[in-house]
Amino acid sequence: MNGRIKDLIQQLGEAIHESVSESEQISGVVREIREEGFDVLLMLEATIGLNEVGDEDDQAEEEVSESGEPFTRNDVSFLKSLRISLTDEEGGPAEEGPGES
Repeated sequence: MNGRIKDLIQQLGEAIHESVSESEQISGVVREIREEGFDVLLMLEATIGLNEVGDEDDQAEEEVSESGEPFTRNDVSFLKSLRISLTDEEGGPAEEGPGES
């Protein structure tokens, strides 16, 4: 990953942080929780995934979509990253990820 992309990702993280910090709705709810006698520690985790787009990726997307499958290759990859397996038509797992049995 080049330096420009790393800089943009850092800027995105900072923008998310600022959005949460400046949210009137969030600060209002936090204030209400404190009024109820609790201290609030808010920790958010953001996962930023990048997929370089190219002609080859576009063709792969079309092939998967045209096959009648409800998910693109990117969809399947994302679901696997969440450790969600897809089931085949008989209801069994179509593909098993690492550590699954």
